[in-house]
Amino acid sequence: MLLPSLLRRLATAAAARHVSPITFSDTWVPSTISRISPATSDRTLFHLSLTLSSSDPSLSARHVSPGQFLPLRVPSCPDAPPLVLSIASPPGDGGKRVEELEMLVKRVEGAVSDRICGMREGDLLEVGEVMGKGFEIGRLSKGHGGGDDVEMVLMFATGSGISPIRSLIESGFNANKKAEVRLYYGARNLQRMAYQDRFKFWESSGVEVIPVLSRPDEKWTNERGYVQTAFLREEQVLKSSSTGAVLCGHRRMTQEITSILLANGVSKDKILTNI
Repeated sequence: MLLPSLLRRLATAAAARHVSPITFSDTWVPSTISRISPATSDRTLFHLSLTLSSSDPSLSARHVSPGQFLPLRVPSCPDAPPLVLSIASPPGDGGKRVEELEMLVKRVEGAVSDRICGMREGDLLEVGEVMGKGFEIGRLSKGHGGGDDVEMVLMFATGSGISPIRSLIESGFNANKKAEVRLYYGARNLQRMAYQDRFKFWESSGVEVIPVLSRPDEKWTNERGYVQTAFLREEQVLKSSSTGAVLCGHRRMTQEITSILLANGVSKDKILTNI
């Protein structure tokens, strides 16, 4: 396992990812809010469920992969930039039409997200086309890029980055057929950690859930600090040829975890993000 003293140097040396400007389709369709409620006890994250319009069945059909995004806008604020959210619900199975899409909204005071979190069930939003390729899970399969079949899958998420990870887990990506699948999920404290009610379900599917709190209370006895430091503390030996990873969350976390994995021989092709 990479020494902590090297982590800072590798993270500093990591090249910044170039992000192209986002362009949106001219097509926006109305969608009814079927659920809007706090996802965390401190009300910084909200559950949002949208009923898809029957007038545009192709919208559901475009959600084909965990990790894709959906742009939203408030009809009364057409000039405000759209809010782009990762889809939390799994894609339809075998082309089956999905009636709803679920997301997590991070509430930011004064922003469009604040306006959405203050809306009610039955209110209307406008949605654009599903965006992105999502997580390219096929890269973890045997033979892709000449590598071995991935037996260990390490997932890392922070904050609202858990949203597309939930979509991946619940899409049934055969976690129970892997030798080991672990999710390191970081938040400030339990009051800011969404989906705690789903942990047992995820574990029943073969995923070991490791919550990591950066500012827990004195009663917390499990992992403390940041996701990347919790991973380093385990001092495990990775079988690099059969290890893959899925990352979503804070940029610093994804850069440092990527540096750790690369330094331990994990192929860059088997380190997945959704951007």
